[in-house]
Amino acid sequence: MKIFWWAVNIVWLLIFSGIAIFIGARNVDGAGIVQTPEVRMVSFVILGIMFLIVVLIQLIFLYFIKKSTKAHYTKIS
Repeated sequence: MKIFWWAVNIVWLLIFSGIAIFIGARNVDGAGIVQTPEVRMVSFVILGIMFLIVVLIQLIFLYFIKKSTKAHYTKIS
């Protein structure tokens, strides 16, 4: 289960890295608005908030994975 958790984390990291590169490289967004440094910073802040939410959820899952693994090993011993 822990290997799956690491794989999911790598996928999330690739997704967020790709979106950050896309935000940093684009000159005009989908609505045709020119990207000023202020607009880019707002986009990066929103992306950062989403990143923190995903990190918190992943840490909660890690807690339960470790807890179930520890309970499994204490049952076997």
